[in-house]
Amino acid sequence: MKTTTKNLSDTKVEVKVILDSADLKTAREKALVNLAKDVKLQGFRKGKAPASMIEKSLSPNDIASETIDVAVRTTMPAAFDQAKLAPIAIEKVNVTKYVPEESAEYTAQADILPDVKLGDYKKLKVKLEKTEASVADVQEIVDNIIDAYAEKKVTKKAAANGDEVIIDFVGKKDGVEFAGGSAKDHHLVLGSGQFIPGFEDGIVGHAAGDKFDLEVTFPKDYPEKTLAGQKAIFETLVKQVNEVVKPKEDDELAKKCGNFKNMDELRADIKKNLEAQNEHRVSEKYRDDLVNELVKVSKVSAPEILINDQLRFIKDDLNRNAATHGMTFEQYLERTGQTAEDWEKQAHELAEARVKASLVLQILAREEKIMASDEEVEAKISELKDVYQKSKEALANLKKPEVRQDIKNRMIIDKTMDFLVAANQPKTTTAKAKPTTKTEKKTANKK
Repeated sequence: MKTTTKNLSDTKVEVKVILDSADLKTAREKALVNLAKDVKLQGFRKGKAPASMIEKSLSPNDIASETIDVAVRTTMPAAFDQAKLAPIAIEKVNVTKYVPEESAEYTAQADILPDVKLGDYKKLKVKLEKTEASVADVQEIVDNIIDAYAEKKVTKKAAANGDEVIIDFVGKKDGVEFAGGSAKDHHLVLGSGQFIPGFEDGIVGHAAGDKFDLEVTFPKDYPEKTLAGQKAIFETLVKQVNEVVKPKEDDELAKKCGNFKNMDELRADIKKNLEAQNEHRVSEKYRDDLVNELVKVSKVSAPEILINDQLRFIKDDLNRNAATHGMTFEQYLERTGQTAEDWEKQAHELAEARVKASLVLQILAREEKIMASDEEVEAKISELKDVYQKSKEALANLKKPEVRQDIKNRMIIDKTMDFLVAANQPKTTTAKAKPTTKTEKKTANKK
């Protein structure tokens, strides 16, 4: 057997395989064994007649067809080994020449992992964002607390900004009701900006029992493209007006929120929690940014077969999320104003980015010899068993070799990410103190 390799792209090759008479003889012997299983001759049990008799009873075309099929299937792994290739998937096998018992040639195209060349992964230009919570951030939480403790009192007066109204409404465009534009007993705080411009302002001044039409224009950038920039009428009924009485921002409010003596303690606790949340968010973003930057400074191509796998995962996730909101994939596209082609393009870019990120991290783990020991994997599986102890299906899955391998791979990637973060931490240097006294200055000058 001889092989030659042709590179079709960074991630796809075509291997040409030439088989000689010895290869075909071996394949023919196996082919006869396969065909003999279905042959029944008089006086013999099925498949038990002598090989010479079975061969004579078979069609030469059947023998030739089975022989070349066996030859391709049995020699292909060795052919890729000989070419020093580890295919992800083999496709488009084509027999180009076959002379029975003499020679044969075939080609096979395969997707392969690309030759990844890592950039300098210890000098990635990524900045770590600050985690400090601003005064405005803290005040926003305080305002939310005040809103949560506000009391609502039914009033007969006309609604004003800050009041809560309970309304029924039906949205119509060109006299026809449109999807998602109607509700009953909807609670709305006027001035909150929940609705499109003009809607809440149109309710101000109306009292309970008022029924009226509100004419509004949807913003041009409204997500639902069929409504963007369009005029609509909302048939509206105010059923109730609640005056919202907010508590004072004082120490009594702080005491209601927990074991706090005053607002200063409450604000300090809010600031601490916000900064903890910010630290987690910033840390995750920093890790993602490091990987994205590593992809940029590296030479890496994504095999289309792996991109397609990711595309399936992305679409499956979207379908599950859409289903929880009672939508199909097509309805989701309509709601977001996308065509299938638009979504496919964006999803393909995301899938390609994920594959490239995975590849550079795998290569980095190999470069730095980052591993997960059997003990570490067992410890992780024990943790997962505790988490899923009430799920028989999950516990059964944890026993599968492929699941164990997936857990191990994830642990290696996590360790690799930790290494990448540590490798790109800014180096701190201890600056020498400047001489302050005359004696220190003289000593420094002598040095």
